[in-house]
Amino acid sequence: MVSKNQIKLISSLHQKKFRNAQQLFIVEGSKGIQELLNSTLELEHLYVTVDTFETVPFSKKSLLTESELKKISALTTPNTCLAVFKIPAEKPILKEGLIVALDSIRDPGNMGTILRLCDWFGISQVVCTKETVDLYNPKVVQATMGSIARVNVNYVDLKTYLQATSLPIFGTFMEGDSLYTAALPKEGIIVLGNEANGISAEIEALVKHRITIPRFGNLQQTESLNVATATAIVLSEFKRNS
Repeated sequence: MVSKNQIKLISSLHQKKFRNAQQLFIVEGSKGIQELLNSTLELEHLYVTVDTFETVPFSKKSLLTESELKKISALTTPNTCLAVFKIPAEKPILKEGLIVALDSIRDPGNMGTILRLCDWFGISQVVCTKETVDLYNPKVVQATMGSIARVNVNYVDLKTYLQATSLPIFGTFMEGDSLYTAALPKEGIIVLGNEANGISAEIEALVKHRITIPRFGNLQQTESLNVATATAIVLSEFKRNS
């Protein structure tokens, strides 16, 4: 049984301002929840329609009906479980290795997929502009499939951050050096731009190495690649060369 106050609290976590105020976020689906239970993130409470997750103590688990789950779910078709986790304290920015910088990524699905790709390719650090979609947006969390617990994400003044770094700065553009022939180092910052507008002018001015994914189609009419798709190609090539 879930109380009206619990429903009100969990539903409020769909919005960033309430997540910030409560320092809580939600995750749905058994795989994502299990991934976070296995991490260092702290569980606040677990809500299930079927009594699963035997390792979670009864004091932190509530059984509820499908209709009750629907009231608190952020999904159109709710899963069988929803968990509330505490937002951890932000960790210091890692300064070594390959770092991904996101310039105003707005789509939650893209953001979550990029974090999952970073996890896959062993990228431990992502820095984001303050305009980038919130890490703890339910759709972002869902798309990461647990990778949210393994990639360090910081929101920064990206211009100031890039001005202070000694690492080489790469940016993805429609025109630049071919990703397949450019010299790609083991350490550096890879800037990825907004879905509609690409990398902003003030950040572009700080990019020292412009790279592009060549088009091979005969007509050369494809306008651009989805940013998450581009991320997969770029990270794969950086790692292959290193």
